[in-house]
Amino acid sequence: MGYRIPEEMIEEIRRSVDIVDVISDYVQLKKQGRNYFGLCPFHGEKTPSFSVSPEKQIFHCFGCGAGGNVFSFLMDIEGLSFTDAAARLAARANIDLAPLPLDHQHKRSAEASDAKKMIEAHELLKKFYHHLLINTKEGQHALDYLQERGMTREVIEQFEIGYSPHSWDFAVKFLKSRGFPLDLMEKAGLVIRKENGEYFDRFRNRVMFPIHNHHGEAVAFSGRILGEGQPKYLNSPETSIFHKGKILYNFHQARLHIRKLQQAVLFEGFADVISAFKAGVSNAIATMGTALTDEQARILRRNVESIVICYDGDTAGVEATLRAAELLEKAGCYVRIAAVPDGLDPDEYIRTYGLERFRHNVLEASGTLMAFKMAYLRKGKNLQNESEQIRYIEEALKEIAQLSNPVELDYYLRQLADEFSLSLSALQQQLERYKKTRTAASSNSRQSTAAPQLPSKKLFPAFHNAERLLLAHMLRNRDVAFTVQQTIQGDFNIEEHRAIAAYIYAFYEEGNEPDVSALVARIPDGLKPLVTELSMMLINENLSSQELNDYMKHVLNYPKWLNLKQKEQEKIEAERQKDFLRAARIAKEILEMKKLLSSS
Repeated sequence: MGYRIPEEMIEEIRRSVDIVDVISDYVQLKKQGRNYFGLCPFHGEKTPSFSVSPEKQIFHCFGCGAGGNVFSFLMDIEGLSFTDAAARLAARANIDLAPLPLDHQHKRSAEASDAKKMIEAHELLKKFYHHLLINTKEGQHALDYLQERGMTREVIEQFEIGYSPHSWDFAVKFLKSRGFPLDLMEKAGLVIRKENGEYFDRFRNRVMFPIHNHHGEAVAFSGRILGEGQPKYLNSPETSIFHKGKILYNFHQARLHIRKLQQAVLFEGFADVISAFKAGVSNAIATMGTALTDEQARILRRNVESIVICYDGDTAGVEATLRAAELLEKAGCYVRIAAVPDGLDPDEYIRTYGLERFRHNVLEASGTLMAFKMAYLRKGKNLQNESEQIRYIEEALKEIAQLSNPVELDYYLRQLADEFSLSLSALQQQLERYKKTRTAASSNSRQSTAAPQLPSKKLFPAFHNAERLLLAHMLRNRDVAFTVQQTIQGDFNIEEHRAIAAYIYAFYEEGNEPDVSALVARIPDGLKPLVTELSMMLINENLSSQELNDYMKHVLNYPKWLNLKQKEQEKIEAERQKDFLRAARIAKEILEMKKLLSSS
């Protein structure tokens, strides 16, 4: 039998958390007037259309229509059940659900979900690996190795680095003794099954770097071999709790610093993040050893606009930088590039030249993406040679032609003209040619693969608008709702409007005061976006009796107007069939119907 949290407990949880604080963990919000706005986490967009109302404790996206209260937000963005969302919010508000008769979703010891068991296993191993590294003789050689590489105790503690012993079955025995099913631990990527059915540890004699999801839960490991052996780094496989393309390393610790500094520094690997942390870079994050994905770019843009990319200085790193920058700019980020010289990666540079030089010569010297591209185009060219000089200028012009900022475009065009003593007008003419070619190619591409467009705002007929406005006022004012109930009852013409009105009537009849967030908790998921949209409508708060009556008249007269139109069609059909007596009778009915409409 499923467990149901009592209504009074749900209400306590809802009143104890602020929806703005909760959503701010996922979306960068900025206050505009009475509400907060940000980029919608449920669809891709560059202009914020996602609104959060602290007064009403609801959210609504005017782009995709998503909407609801704090419970439905967590359910939608995390894929949680209502019970799990309530439990997470209760923990956030320090509300104890333990005394309640918990169901299978909350009896963690025996009936927890596979995902929760996987995370619990990772958390236990993380703590034990860390203990072995810091407090045992067995882990001393791993600790010595880390300290030789310049890692302090503070850094080791901060990133919860550990050591997996030189044993084939340490993790197997450890997890089995604590009741974890080994077949599930295989799915979690912690152990490997032999052909004979026995299990052995995936990680052995390695320095262990735990990987956390964005909530700070350990979901994977990366192990660095001690001594000889391959592979040098062994990573957890993709599992149901670990998706490389959706996780950014150290994001759970860096998020607050990113928000505070209004900037993120993006690296390629976790070793670079740890070294950067030593250099005082608290807003450092990294991809999981793979190319930046669209999903990761969207996560970053929801939290911050300005990104500094600091990838390896070799050819592969430069190419990865250009790809990542393109994705981030497409997501709406402002990108700068911190170029690491001498073909080094950031970790190598810091160990070679020191923390101060890294901060000053790399991070603080970061430049625009266009400056990075121009430096990249110079590589391998002898600019004293006339033909290579012309080739460079043409390649640079093609890149400049893609700039959307006219000030930036003019800046680099003049820089090119000054450097090579060229006529600015000649460069501008060539630039226009490249722009026209690019525009034509873009137009052809759009025609062949048209990007999906958000539906345009519909123009509703008068009765439809009247119903929306009535519901918007009813959500804010109990007296208006009672007046509408006495006059219209359930006679709204739109099916969704009839359903919402019924929920509003029932809500107020229970003695509740206007509270959209509380109402949203009671209605079906399919109606929540419309309710939040209606509650966000700009309306005249001082609704006059005349205005209210006009709205109700539109609603009640619409069926009569439909009947009138039907009668007019019947009259036309009678005349077409030359049944003039019937046509005259219908005409008389039409006159009576028009009198009733005008008098009502």
